[in-house]
Amino acid sequence: MGPFIIGFLSFTMIPIIASLYFAFTSYDLFSPPRWIGLENFQKMFTDDPRYLQSLKVTFIYVFGGVPLRLGFALAVAMLLNTASRAVGLYRTMYYLPSLIGGSVAVAIMWRNIFGDEGIVNLGLTFLGLDAVRWFGDPTAALWMLIFLSVWQFGSSMLIFLAGLKSIPQSYYEAASVDGATFFQKFYMITIPMLSPVMLFNMIMQTIAAFMTFVPAFIISKGTGDPLDGTLLYSLYLFKQGIEYFNMGYASAMAWVMLLIIAILTAIIFATARYWVHYESEGGR
Repeated sequence: MGPFIIGFLSFTMIPIIASLYFAFTSYDLFSPPRWIGLENFQKMFTDDPRYLQSLKVTFIYVFGGVPLRLGFALAVAMLLNTASRAVGLYRTMYYLPSLIGGSVAVAIMWRNIFGDEGIVNLGLTFLGLDAVRWFGDPTAALWMLIFLSVWQFGSSMLIFLAGLKSIPQSYYEAASVDGATFFQKFYMITIPMLSPVMLFNMIMQTIAAFMTFVPAFIISKGTGDPLDGTLLYSLYLFKQGIEYFNMGYASAMAWVMLLIIAILTAIIFATARYWVHYESEGGR
C-alpha cells in the first residue's frame, strides 16, 4: 500500500491541490505565485471576451457534436447487430477512426480534406453546389470539427453494440407476433432497454468533448481561427497557460471547466430517472 499511496499523492492529490491554489494567484511559472483572490474568475466573465467566445464555441461543439455522434454510433451498431460472418471485420473497420482519430496525423488529413481544393469541396462542386470556405467562415470551421468528432464514433458504437446484444430476442419475436413494425419495436423495446447504455455513452462523450484539444489545435494551427470560431475551451486554456504563461488564470479556467462538467453530469443524472429504464426495477 505504501508505494500506491505515495504515487496517488504525488501524481493526483498534490497537483490537484496545487492547481486549486494557483487558481487564486497570479503565476507566470518564473516568479513566485502572488495571491489575488477571485480576480482570475472575475476577469473570465467580465473582462475577457475571448474566454466567453471559447465557452460559446465549446458549448456549440458539445451540444451539436455529442447527439450526432451518439445517433450515428447507434445507427451503425444496429446495422452491425447481425449474424453476418464478416461482422467482426466490419466492427474493426468502424472502430479504427476512434483509435487514430485524436492523432495529429488525422487532424492534418482532415485539414487537407476540407481545404479549398480538398475532396469535400470537389464533391460539392461535382454535385453542382458551391464550394465552402471551411477555413474562412467561423461557423463552417466549427462544423468541420464537429464532423471530425462524429467520425470518431467507434467506441460508442461498440458499447451500443454490446447493449443491443444483451436485449433478449424473445421481446422482438413477441412484438412481431403482435404485428409491431420496425419503428414500433425500436421505440418500445430497443430505446427503453438500451437507455442505461445511452446514459453511460452520453456522460462519457460529453466529458470527452469538453476536453477536445488536438483537432482544434492542428486545424486552426493553434490560433482558434477563423475569428476564434474554433477556439475550444481546452485550446484557450492551453494558450493562457503555456503560450501566455498565465498559469494562475489557466488553473482557474480548468476549475471552471470541472465545475461545468460536474453540473452537466448532475443534470443528466437528475433527468435520467424520467427516461432510463432499469429492468431490475421493473422499468420507470
